Amino acid sequence: MERYVRFNNGNKICFGLVKGDRVAELSGEEPADFKESGIEHELSALKLLAPCHPTKAVCVGLNYKDTVLEPGAQWPKEPLLFIKPSTSVANPGDDIIKWAMAEELAFEAELAVVIGKRAHLVPEEEAHDYIWGYTIANDVTAKDLQKADILWTRSKSFDTFLPLGPWIVSGINADNLMITSSVNGQEKQKGTTADLIFGIEYLVSFISHITTLLPGDIILTGTPGGYGSSLDVNDKVEIEISEIGKLVNTCKVSSESWSLAPRHK
Repeated sequence: MERYVRFNNGNKICFGLVKGDRVAELSGEEPADFKESGIEHELSALKLLAPCHPTKAVCVGLNYKDTVLEPGAQWPKEPLLFIKPSTSVANPGDDIIKWAMAEELAFEAELAVVIGKRAHLVPEEEAHDYIWGYTIANDVTAKDLQKADILWTRSKSFDTFLPLGPWIVSGINADNLMITSSVNGQEKQKGTTADLIFGIEYLVSFISHITTLLPGDIILTGTPGGYGSSLDVNDKVEIEISEIGKLVNTCKVSSESWSLAPRHK
């Protein structure tokens, strides 16, 4: 098992390999090019960034068997996909901003698959070769806007609505990882990746037949039952996944105002 981090070193952003309480700085921008530079840092002294900066986050809805369905609803026959933009990414410890346009926020604990090399039309049996590792994601959503809009783009795309981290872990089996979330110390979600409806290798293959996945892109694999809890200002959200770690962020309110009236033609 290896843990990769991303951090600022002066005026440049670097990747690093965690070695105990130290981090070996890496040269290169993606896994195939990584080499240890010979420079090391104290892990505790680094302000960690999101461990990758994806060009896109492809997200899967309703992908856990313990999801409570609406009366008459059925499990999806194919993955239900949506995309969050790269500008929604937030670092470990950064604030989740409640923007003025959004009245009600929710959070979702998710295992994120991090792509390690260009993936296009990947056979399912080869999908694992394209996975760099795994990290923790929080799919923050403006619940009121999700209900109001036919599409989910607005509700999922605000800046800071995709905290990631604290690192990418490679060399683990992700088929039965425990996922929990809590708000201010109170548990809200508990599940396991063993309950995924569409498994990780299938998702990599399926999505690569739709859009080319680039190094650093991520796939959010869905969230276990208990999702949808409201997130209030000053709430601290903690998401923990076994063998990976813990992602912590706090909700804060924006100082901006929103007063633009709807325009109808």
